[in-house]
Amino acid sequence: MRWDAQALNPQAAGRRSPGSQTLDGHTAPLLPDGPDGSADGKEAVTSPSGAGSSPAGTSVSADRSPSPLPAPALLPLAGLVRSVTTPEFAGVTFHEVTAKSVLNKVAAGSRMPFEWTINPYRGCSHACVYCFARKTHTYLDFDAGLDFDSQVVVKVNAAEVLRRELAKPSWKRHQVALGTNTDPYQRAEGRYKLMPGIIRALADSGTPLSILTKGTLLARDIPLLKHAATQVPVGVGISLAMTDEQLSEAVEPGTPGPRARLKLISRLREAGLPCGVMAMPILPWLSDSDEALDSLFGSLAAAGATGVSAGALYLKPGTREWFMQWIAREHPQLAGKYRRLYGGGSYASKEYRSWLAGRVRFFKARHGFIGSTGFSHEDIDQDPRDEEARYPAGSLPGSARIRHGRGTAGSGSGGHSDAGESATEPLAAQPTLF
Repeated sequence: MRWDAQALNPQAAGRRSPGSQTLDGHTAPLLPDGPDGSADGKEAVTSPSGAGSSPAGTSVSADRSPSPLPAPALLPLAGLVRSVTTPEFAGVTFHEVTAKSVLNKVAAGSRMPFEWTINPYRGCSHACVYCFARKTHTYLDFDAGLDFDSQVVVKVNAAEVLRRELAKPSWKRHQVALGTNTDPYQRAEGRYKLMPGIIRALADSGTPLSILTKGTLLARDIPLLKHAATQVPVGVGISLAMTDEQLSEAVEPGTPGPRARLKLISRLREAGLPCGVMAMPILPWLSDSDEALDSLFGSLAAAGATGVSAGALYLKPGTREWFMQWIAREHPQLAGKYRRLYGGGSYASKEYRSWLAGRVRFFKARHGFIGSTGFSHEDIDQDPRDEEARYPAGSLPGSARIRHGRGTAGSGSGGHSDAGESATEPLAAQPTLF
């Protein structure tokens, strides 16, 4: 059972798994709360030499008694304050750092539709086997595999530093995007609560903002986002590319499941906020069947999504190695197909992308999503890297003009297809590629 399954099905088991999120963003520890609110009253804390009150190589529990260090040896992270393990987050080490800056300038020449980003966390306990950001963890001398899932760097002073940066006369109030590298509403946010301060700082300074997440903890901040939207343009995006709960649990085991994310989309829309959906990655032979795509787009339409972008899995270095290991272990019959489909590169073959483009257009039209903007494969002759820059309506500030044409029942009766295709187009079988 995935960590959030109990939140979706309270009768399935007596308790939620460690640190699980409910739709309201609360956590429920597996063990009875200790006096300090942790699962057993203890957490292991390691401070670098000369920092904090405990020597390096020891941990300190809530009763301040030294105990053997369960956490891995500290790495020379810039600004490291301490490293923490706690029973609510079994298997995860938080490395708390003080950042000098949190605003990141997007590289010149990038296709991204924004110039600035904020990443309050590095690494991500969502543990998605396909995550494109895995390689960035190697910049911190962690590995792109298990370390990415379990060694999470936390910028504990993010909100304070951001306010100082936004107050500078040189700041021009460009849009800032959150969730472009690692998820700002991963489970760590339930512990550190960095996002409310970040949202307030951006809104108070007149800076438009957007958030992309898989985390249902976002529901906690809906009132705050509604207020921010009265001050500045706000975009909200949810990442959801499948409705199969079992497949989701296998490939993104630390995330809230599809049903929970669909409920979050509905709550955002009921609150009057836009909500675009990044339906990426579509996994060849696992989530690209007509049944899977029909279920996905139908569910997104019923939930009220303002727009959808869809695209095939892409396997950048760092991600490719980790994902291919997973495929070989969990679906050995597909390992050879994936190697042939992707060759030595990061992107699926043009033939496959062209086939998937047609299927996505058809099911978007069937379920009333109108307009070509936000569809990542409308021009297969373009550079496939443009997929990364295709954001759906509603997910960026001021981008909700292209709305989901639901008619009266979300059946597509009120909209047009994104490429003029008929919603009665016969279903096409996946080509025999290999």
